[in-house]
Amino acid sequence: MATAGGSGSDGDPPHPPQRHPGRLLWPTAAWSWALQFAVLNPLLAVLLVSLYGASPAQVGVVLGVYNAGGFVASLLIPTFADRRGDYLRPLVVCAVTGVALVIVLTVTTALPVAVIALVVLGGPPGVGSTLLFAQLRHEGAPPARIIRTRAIVSSAWVVGPPLATLVTGAAGTPSALLLLLGISGVNVVTALLLLRRRGPVPARDPAEVRPSLLAQSRGWSRWRVVTAFTLLQATNSATVTVLALFVADDLGAPIAWAGIVLGAAALVEIPALLIMGRLHEGTSTRVLLGTGWACGIAYYALAAAAREPWQLLALQPLNAWFFASVAGVGLTVFQDAFANPGLASGLFTNTRRVGSVLAGLLIAGLGGLPAPYRGVYAASAAVVLLVLVGAAVVQAVGRGPAREGAA
Repeated sequence: MATAGGSGSDGDPPHPPQRHPGRLLWPTAAWSWALQFAVLNPLLAVLLVSLYGASPAQVGVVLGVYNAGGFVASLLIPTFADRRGDYLRPLVVCAVTGVALVIVLTVTTALPVAVIALVVLGGPPGVGSTLLFAQLRHEGAPPARIIRTRAIVSSAWVVGPPLATLVTGAAGTPSALLLLLGISGVNVVTALLLLRRRGPVPARDPAEVRPSLLAQSRGWSRWRVVTAFTLLQATNSATVTVLALFVADDLGAPIAWAGIVLGAAALVEIPALLIMGRLHEGTSTRVLLGTGWACGIAYYALAAAAREPWQLLALQPLNAWFFASVAGVGLTVFQDAFANPGLASGLFTNTRRVGSVLAGLLIAGLGGLPAPYRGVYAASAAVVLLVLVGAAVVQAVGRGPAREGAA
């Protein structure tokens, strides 16, 4: 006779519940890959000056070349992975190059060598998160899981910059390289574990596949999607770039308020992404994007009218919902619009890079205004409004031929 609560019929003790040691593997991998660049990016200019004696002009050139290399890598590596249908082996290679980058930056004192290392070895690690999202799509992960993973990436950016400055301030600039080496080592381990635990990709029933944005919104095309999200990314990049100057010059407040606002924005965007991911399971993509973009218009317009820094702080929930629609739902939209997971994730990553270039042009174009930084927020509201109206018009025009065909 089995004991009470037992599972056997011959008196065997009950089996303990199965544990899943790999349950935290994906979150750990996503967080560690994001943390690597959340630490490196804020310190890169400091490293160039303190370790290699770069001048301000050289810093600008090196950062430009480094970002150009990252742009190319984020297209070539995912495309190569798409052709092979394998995203985890390239992920391992990217992790190893990340370790090699830190080693070269540690042992060299020559700026040209550091620049070559940043271009050749620094580009592939920047593709790590892209490959993770591509693998999730390849495995048939639902949009909610992809958006939750994106929230984990955002949490790393909450921790990374303060951690980088704390370590550097307490133990000196070389200690930052040791921190980066440790994070890069974790990336190698998680990449190898993901590769080892990889199973067969399950076949999906076409009836269970969620309709893509292109199926939900007639008249949209892939490159209209790319254009729209590049413009939206440009508004976020432009307003973040000028926030400190807006607070100090236009609002006349201590610059510390900029840090408070940016920290609040990073914290609020995590629950916004999680909520957006849960809603994505039963809510139309159009509704999520429409409400997000409407919040973006409201945020930028109200921020342009702000007179006190606390008002910017109070507006961050609107900003977070807008960002969640762009960074979270936007990623799933690209994965719907483009059949190849690597290309989709790589293109989405590059909307941020190209958007940053457009943001610089926007800031420069408004430089002659009496209140240029306030003008950046007003212009950003106009850009998001333009995207929203354009999307509505495209969809309405697309429905016309569809009705005629049905008739």
